[in-house]
Amino acid sequence: MRTLTAASQFAAHDIAGLPSTMKNFWLVKQEPSSYSWSDFVADSQTSWTGVRNYSARNNLRRMQNGDEVLFYHSGDDKAVVGIAKVIRTAYRDSTAKEGDWSTVDLAPVKPLHRPVTLREIKSHPPLKGIALVRQSRLSVMPLAKSEFGEIVKMGAK
Repeated sequence: MRTLTAASQFAAHDIAGLPSTMKNFWLVKQEPSSYSWSDFVADSQTSWTGVRNYSARNNLRRMQNGDEVLFYHSGDDKAVVGIAKVIRTAYRDSTAKEGDWSTVDLAPVKPLHRPVTLREIKSHPPLKGIALVRQSRLSVMPLAKSEFGEIVKMGAK
């Protein structure tokens, strides 16, 4: 099962209620023994299937083309390892045997210079309220632009 963590806390809409072109930021989680950053890069893109949590599914549905996504290795690694982007918005997840589940297509953009561990994120004051810390079991979560930028900056050092 591929797990994502999303990056924007609210779907962006213009005054008429239509989706805006404002970029959102997300974090997705994945167990590296099931599908690692290296696998993702080798595939050059993937459909983020297997999400079976309603909140995570709703986050997938809020993703827009061009949104930026942090790729997080869960399990033993517990670290953000790369940056991806949304290349296809939500559509029906064909791996679902029943229910109303969605997937999006993602493509890798670049790895972080170094992984940013969950321990570092938890100890970094500007990130203390991040969804990754507050809702640790959620696989696809929104991030504020500032949170996304802070993690990318930490991974560049």
